[in-house]
Amino acid sequence: MRQNTLQLLSQCKSISQLCQIHGHIVTTGVLPPHTPPIFNNILFTLTTLLSAPNTATTQYSNSIITYYALSLFHSLPNPTTFSFNTLIRIHTLLLSPLPALRLFSTLRRLSLPPDFHTFPFVLKACSQLSSISLAQSLHSQLLKFGLLPHLYAFNSLIRVYSILDRVNDAYKLFYECPHRDVVSNNALINGLVKTRQISRARQLFDEMPVRDEVSWGTMIAGYTHSKLWNQAIELFTDMMALEVKPDNIALVSVLSACARLGELKQGSIVHDYIKRNRIRVDSYLATGLVDLYAKCGCVETARDVFESCEEKEVFTWNAMLVGFAIHGEGSMVLEYFSRMVAEGVKPDGVSLLGVLVGCSHGGLVREARKVFQEMETVYGVAREEKHYGCMADMFARAGLIEEAVEMIRGMPSGGDVFAWGGLLGGCRIHGNVEVAMKAAKQVMEIKPEDGGVYSVLANIYANRGQWDDLVKPAQELCEAFKDLLLAVRSMIRVLTINYKKSVTLPEPSKVDVSKA
Repeated sequence: MRQNTLQLLSQCKSISQLCQIHGHIVTTGVLPPHTPPIFNNILFTLTTLLSAPNTATTQYSNSIITYYALSLFHSLPNPTTFSFNTLIRIHTLLLSPLPALRLFSTLRRLSLPPDFHTFPFVLKACSQLSSISLAQSLHSQLLKFGLLPHLYAFNSLIRVYSILDRVNDAYKLFYECPHRDVVSNNALINGLVKTRQISRARQLFDEMPVRDEVSWGTMIAGYTHSKLWNQAIELFTDMMALEVKPDNIALVSVLSACARLGELKQGSIVHDYIKRNRIRVDSYLATGLVDLYAKCGCVETARDVFESCEEKEVFTWNAMLVGFAIHGEGSMVLEYFSRMVAEGVKPDGVSLLGVLVGCSHGGLVREARKVFQEMETVYGVAREEKHYGCMADMFARAGLIEEAVEMIRGMPSGGDVFAWGGLLGGCRIHGNVEVAMKAAKQVMEIKPEDGGVYSVLANIYANRGQWDDLVKPAQELCEAFKDLLLAVRSMIRVLTINYKKSVTLPEPSKVDVSKA
């Protein structure tokens, strides 16, 4: 009978089924209700369900699951180390690190010996708390109990040091242990790429006697995150040449690199590989493909990929919204945004920025104004600098210069270089010299090395035929920003040559032109 019960537990697919099996055991009396091994088996099955992807657990809150697990645990007359390990793991799976650590303290207080399974679960709780002191304390206890040579515990410690940005500690520990495996290497490589130590990561990667798909994926992702997109594509090509099957991390990372470089051909090869091998396109892969095709100008293909995706997360919608926006398809942005909200997906700051950019490029001022006003009240998204800047840029493009100025003044920071730069561009389009001068001064205060401001001003005066009027503003800007004297004088020189009109720029006082 016990064997049949264990078989039922092994086939359990949801917490609801687990509770039914538990209830059946208690109500039918097929086994004594307080049989310790059975409760241990039920606890272990619960951890399996919580850690498995796509398990039906969402119908229960974390508090209900915790209560159920504790009731099982407290039904054990004499909990063993295995029992403690199982409950500690449940707490970490439910992102409850403090109860997990308290259980570990209870384990030690009862003089039960921790094993090499105990420490990985407790170390995970340390990483969830971002506590390096606890991790170091557990490191000492691993040494005390002689458990550090166990690879499972050793790899967990490497991983925690890497997660907590103590990569040098992880590096030292890694080379102190002669017994390392591919998991040890992968954990350290992940820590190195996370802290942008990409050269050290690649050196370790090249030294690995055996690499798995995680090794390749981690390294490719590291290159992508470090904006070394060519290297990411090259390494992916090497991986394919060796017939190593890429995981989704490698695929998403190389698609991102292709999108950044506009490598449509290489990205299409990756997509063909996905289709040829019937790899399931989840929300992450779909987002990578949508981003690739949108950035490479293939909006319809991006749309086809999006529509074929069964799992659309907020970032998948964002990729499609931004794709439409960068190509000026404001009406499509609004249509898909409405669909997104109707389907119950809560937009975030990126979603709203995509909508505003799309409206800006499409000249949909009224619609953008409405969305901006509803950001906090309707969608619960706080306005950020980039949202204000986008609105200011749109108003400036539309010739609503005063509204653009008011929008910038409403920004928490009083306006960044992008907002004032957008206003300056709008002033150039609509020939507003007075506001252009104010915007130019603001840009130069924020980013004094930006010599392009003078070119924009020159264009504004040139379009109006006011060459003589350029002298005074140029002098004022020179006095305010003497470090850029050389750039201004070069601009005047170009104007003089091109228009055969001599413009003399007096030397500002106490400025060493040779050092400008």
